[in-house]
Amino acid sequence: MTFYSTADRSHRAGLREAVLAGLPPVGGLYMPERIETLPASFFESTPTLDFADIASRMARPLLGPEVPDDVLERIVRGAFDFPVPLLALPDGRFVLELFHGPTLAFKDFAARFMARLMAHFVAGGERTLHILVATSGDTGSAVAHGFLGVPGIMVHVLFPSGRVSAVQEAQLTSAGENVTALEIAGTFDDCQRLVKSAFLDPETRARLMLSSANSINVARLVPQSFYYCFAWSRLPDRSRPVVVSVPSGNFGNLTGGLIAKRMGLPVSRFIAATNANDAVPRFLSGGAYEPRPAVATLSNAMDVSSPSNWERILDLCGGDRNAIGKDLTGCSFDDDATRKAIRELHTRFGYVADPHGAVGWLGLERYGREARREFTGVFLETAHPAKFLGVVETETGVRVEVPDRVRAVLSRPRHAVKMAAEFAALKEYLLAQSE
Repeated sequence: MTFYSTADRSHRAGLREAVLAGLPPVGGLYMPERIETLPASFFESTPTLDFADIASRMARPLLGPEVPDDVLERIVRGAFDFPVPLLALPDGRFVLELFHGPTLAFKDFAARFMARLMAHFVAGGERTLHILVATSGDTGSAVAHGFLGVPGIMVHVLFPSGRVSAVQEAQLTSAGENVTALEIAGTFDDCQRLVKSAFLDPETRARLMLSSANSINVARLVPQSFYYCFAWSRLPDRSRPVVVSVPSGNFGNLTGGLIAKRMGLPVSRFIAATNANDAVPRFLSGGAYEPRPAVATLSNAMDVSSPSNWERILDLCGGDRNAIGKDLTGCSFDDDATRKAIRELHTRFGYVADPHGAVGWLGLERYGREARREFTGVFLETAHPAKFLGVVETETGVRVEVPDRVRAVLSRPRHAVKMAAEFAALKEYLLAQSE
């Protein structure tokens, strides 16, 4: 498979180059040259396939021949060794729980897949691969766990000081070994800006072999398309249009869904459900695309003012607002609405949701009130409620059981390198790693 840059379609790279480079040297983001439509027979067979079987069959046309079949099978079976339950709520809607991986967040799907794919590409190499990743909460911990102890790879996780939950911070700062946490005095957007600046700095790239584990890396998008197909395959009735509400921050998760749809997955519509950081919903409602400074919210993993993957969505839809509108509906909700949703989900259905899942459910509820047709609704629950104990227990009045692996993390020693939100500081740190 060949990949092109969204900034310059004449720039081409193979899978290995696109994955290990992270960002194209000409700017933009990598996209697959073609997205193959899978035969109807594949989708008809999915109810009889397990998650890894679905993942393997979707990954092959997206990755191409650079990864041998036996290696791909090993990557998929090793990455996705945890359950992916689709639960029915009493009102006929469904929730896809994506938090049953080792760090209790949906980012485990992409991080574990990416770590194994990169390990395959760097095996036996002479240079150390340095992974830069900006996180607003869950990405960093998933990447830290996924890459922990992988030979030939060093991971540097940038997170905004004071803007991640206690559990998320513990997961980020206690990994050790080949993982270093960088505590940035700023927002997630500052962290993301610093990562992009490093990739665009000639001296840094000349001294270090850099890659990214954020959703700017195309290897993150591929596995985030699999669970949409899996969820669809487990619906008891697929005769009505299927609508999926996606809690959205950097929009990599939603882009994965759109890729699955381009591959033929019969999802009628996606809902981009955001918190107060609502640049995309405002655009989808007819306004200009005008990102504002990021606002801190309860659903902190979505505190992104200018989502990187928006340019991929524009690319998929040819930059046409009407084309985007055929696939997406946007909506946003503030913290008061999120708190109310956590309460209502528990009161009405006995379901305990985290703030991100609550925003996803709100998106589905709003669409249901406005839609003029019957549909089957699914919303994504992207993080375990134990990662947000304070707000979840306050709003539901129930004690959330904390998994043993979270308790273990909270007791480990922590370390983070504190850093100003200035590229000069990050560059000095990175260049020191090459000495």
